Amino acid sequence: MTGNSVLLGTGLVERNAEENAPDTDMKADGARSQQSNFPLRSKTSHMKNHKRQEGFSLIELLIVVAIIGIIAAIAIPNLLASRRAANEGSAQSSLRTIFSAEATYQATAGNGAFSTDLAGLYGQRLVDTVLNTGTKSGYDFAIVEQAGTGATAVFGAKCRPSTLTGLSQTGTRRFGLTEDGVMRGDTTIGTDPATRALITGMAALGN
Repeated sequence: MTGNSVLLGTGLVERNAEENAPDTDMKADGARSQQSNFPLRSKTSHMKNHKRQEGFSLIELLIVVAIIGIIAAIAIPNLLASRRAANEGSAQSSLRTIFSAEATYQATAGNGAFSTDLAGLYGQRLVDTVLNTGTKSGYDFAIVEQAGTGATAVFGAKCRPSTLTGLSQTGTRRFGLTEDGVMRGDTTIGTDPATRALITGMAALGN
């Protein structure tokens, strides 16, 4: 009985070892399967990260450029028009400064006569350094046809854009006034209003 029991026991141990062997093999296969999946997951993750780091496509860049072009086409003309309008306002203000300076000059240094040019007004510190050069804020200025003294004293002051055409055009109107102080102007910028007759021939503006 003892010998048989040992043999029987040994047979049971061997049988149990054989029955447990598949479980060990299955665990080993599972471990190998999990290990084989790690590189796949890593590669997939790397591809996703790489895709996120890509730049804009050509179509996206073209769309951005087109949008910028549309905005520029709308904004630039409006900006230039605003600049010209500001220049025209400054030109009218400068002509009024010249008129006031001439009245002061006539009553003081001119002894009843108006100054013949801007330099004479500047010499009495009646106009600023920039206006004395004859060009200010995109307009060219000059005093014309000064004559007479006292009640017969006359003069004209005129200006027109320094640049008459193109994108860099500095104004769309010309201006002038005479000893009567009436501001006049029109859009005939191609003709320089270099005489009192041409100045008074322009339409009177709101003064």
